Amino acid sequence: MAALDDRMPILVGCGDITDLDTPVSQARSPYDLIAQASRLALEDTGASGIGAAIDTVAMIRSFADTSWRFATKLGTSTNPPRSVAGRLGLNPGRFIYSYAGGNMPQYLVNRFAESIARGEMRAALLCGGEALRTQYGAERAGITDVWNENPGGEPELIGDPRRGWSDEEERHNMRAAITMYPLFENAIRGARGRGIDEHMKAIGTLMAGFAKVAAANPLATRREGFSAERLITVDDENRWIGFPYPRFMNSNAYIDQAAAVVITSVGQARALGIPENRWVFLHGCADGHDHWYASERINLHSSPAIREGSRQALDMAGRRIEDFTFLDLYSCFSSAVQIGCQELGVAEDDPRGLTVTGGLPFFGGPGNNYVTHSIVEMLRRVRSRPGSFGLVTANGNYVTKHSFGVYSTAPVAGSWARESPSQLQSRLDALPKAPFTNTPSGAAKVETYTVMHGRKGPEFGVVVGRLVATGERFMSNTPADPATLWDLQNRDSLGRPGTVSEVDGRNVFVPG
Repeated sequence: MAALDDRMPILVGCGDITDLDTPVSQARSPYDLIAQASRLALEDTGASGIGAAIDTVAMIRSFADTSWRFATKLGTSTNPPRSVAGRLGLNPGRFIYSYAGGNMPQYLVNRFAESIARGEMRAALLCGGEALRTQYGAERAGITDVWNENPGGEPELIGDPRRGWSDEEERHNMRAAITMYPLFENAIRGARGRGIDEHMKAIGTLMAGFAKVAAANPLATRREGFSAERLITVDDENRWIGFPYPRFMNSNAYIDQAAAVVITSVGQARALGIPENRWVFLHGCADGHDHWYASERINLHSSPAIREGSRQALDMAGRRIEDFTFLDLYSCFSSAVQIGCQELGVAEDDPRGLTVTGGLPFFGGPGNNYVTHSIVEMLRRVRSRPGSFGLVTANGNYVTKHSFGVYSTAPVAGSWARESPSQLQSRLDALPKAPFTNTPSGAAKVETYTVMHGRKGPEFGVVVGRLVATGERFMSNTPADPATLWDLQNRDSLGRPGTVSEVDGRNVFVPG
């Protein structure tokens, strides 16, 4: 290999695990699971001294510490990354715990690469995982308080602490991903001029490609290889969640999965004797977010941050999208995939495939940590084909926060440097916002919508609408009677007229 800058950042180790078998009655700790994956990553470097070189242990925030929907009775650690480090016998100087977001694994790789290139970091272990399968089963069995730990100290917090929804969105029960992403999906359908049946077949076909990859992945949690027809056929097993998504089209969160990567410098890798066939270079990267709240965005079927951020990452790498052998597009829901393809300029039936893992609905959606798994698998893929390039995209919140990584075993020429993320963000912040009102009244029409279901049927409707008189956007619910909800769902309600007014503290849209 040609002479390289000693400070060149490289990824040198990776490991991940899916646990489908450990009895939930054992209440296996997520820290044990994450330590197991981390141990695999450390071993993957091939260097016996790698543990002593680690000066930073960073852990992706768990869902139990993120969302009210996943809060646990089993307890938590006061310093999660230190809990993991203790199990591995590591004694780094920094313990980092990220804020929430599916973008955070790639975000931290990008940030750590920058720190390594500046000589501010020697080597980092980046890890994360979830034990939600165990958590759910153990809580049902009445187990509590078995995951409490106090390893000492407090972790450093990195990321953006803002929650992903506005007060107005919360007022209309729009704070969950299973509610927000169906709104994007119907907006995409409207932008593409499709009827309901046509669009259902299209997204079924799209996600069947992900299911096929998962079927061949021994670490995937849903390996049935669902057909397009099966994905969109609603029955007791595949019931509605939020129209137009049945259960199999939703990210699969109740799994036990963990993953980890090791990042260091060329100089440190050589000093430790890490074989060059383990080295993977980060050729390009970018981070940026769209307008923070979905209700602010000019439309709900595009993402300027994906468009501009991916372009920045590819420009940094000196690559075009056609140059990539491997792709992993963030895939919590089909709407995220469609927007990603649209902004990247990738066909939804691209013969390269859109995932290396099988995606969040089928491989598994371990909270904020899925992208650590996609990075792990991407490292394996580019190592298996030296000189090839792989692209990882990451998405946090509600098509909000985006991070990108370009990977290859081919060396980076010269020194490693990136444009400040603030420059991209300043351009994104300057983009126009939709006109908006919290107090709509009068004639209106539907911009996008969803109907949310429980096990017994539809429970509430959400309508993002526009006032006819002013064009202002508003958030609203519909009357909650089953007849209204089924009518909203079964008819093509995009552009549907109606009236909106405030009732008992919420805006209520009554369809015409």
